[in-house]
Amino acid sequence: MARAARAALLVLLASAGRAAAGPALDYQLNCQGCHLSDGAGTPGSVPGLAGSVARFLAVPGGREYLVRVPGVAQAPLDDAATAGVLNYILEHFDHAHVPTGFVPYTATEIGDLRKRPLTDVEKVRRGLIAALEQR
Repeated sequence: MARAARAALLVLLASAGRAAAGPALDYQLNCQGCHLSDGAGTPGSVPGLAGSVARFLAVPGGREYLVRVPGVAQAPLDDAATAGVLNYILEHFDHAHVPTGFVPYTATEIGDLRKRPLTDVEKVRRGLIAALEQR
């Protein structure tokens, strides 16, 4: 009987561990240190996500930019987990600006874009912001 109880406890703990894992936890462990728990960022050094990150999806190159920034391209997560975190960030911090018909990021897309990290992040960001302002 004790063996069955231990087995049941192990199954329960494993299930709880899977439930606690996922994009929200990955964000907390890998992104929140700089972008903060509310997505506000750090003024002057780390861009905020809240209320703005999905706007990049509205201009050519914006979708790719979100994957190619160093913090994403070099995150210690596999491609599927990274796709999950990006999709979570867009929904959680900027749902209002996610375009109609948005197709969630996939592991394959992340893997392909990670092979081309940005070398001049600020220049690309400025160009995308200029394109957004022209809309």
